Amino acid sequence: MGSIKAVIFDMGGVILRTVDGGPRDRLAEKYGTNRAALESLVFGSESSARAEAGLITQAEHWAWVGAQLRLSPEELEDFIREFWSGDRVDLELVEYIQSLRPRYKTALLSNAWDGTREMVRGIYDFTGVFDFVVFSAEVRMRKPDPEAFRLVLDRLEVQPQEAVFVDDFPPNIEAARRMGLHVVHFQDPRQARRDLASLLEV
Repeated sequence: MGSIKAVIFDMGGVILRTVDGGPRDRLAEKYGTNRAALESLVFGSESSARAEAGLITQAEHWAWVGAQLRLSPEELEDFIREFWSGDRVDLELVEYIQSLRPRYKTALLSNAWDGTREMVRGIYDFTGVFDFVVFSAEVRMRKPDPEAFRLVLDRLEVQPQEAVFVDDFPPNIEAARRMGLHVVHFQDPRQARRDLASLLEV
């Protein structure tokens, strides 16, 4: 087993998480559904997958969401603002990622719509703790596609067995494991850091 040289992180659900579910719960109640169904509409739909793959724009995806909920353009703007309002960046985790360098190379691999890089830079600005940042819409490939992992490994100049991948979504974890990467299934920050530390000490 090669020694680990790089750690690759997911963004949504890992670094950027919904810490207050209230806004989404209120939206779900307002539109006669539940939070899981609402999040599935926004993130789990075919429209979202197409936006993550760069096949349609984020604006086109949101327009589709608005059509499903029969929202006017003004209502859709309010919906989007409220939908994101409970999300926060885990600054402690960002500091931890920074602390891994320069001993380890670091990368971000996120399934994300177009415009995400600008949004992150404008509001959260944590991209500087990574050697490489890959948003799926920009490269037109998304996890769990093996090509997405290969792209990041190539940019980091490491072999699969020399990298750890941290993600909260089981299909992505399984895809990385099948490719030969070490994996950490993120469930909460403390658990993830503990699991990652045990791997890095091997």
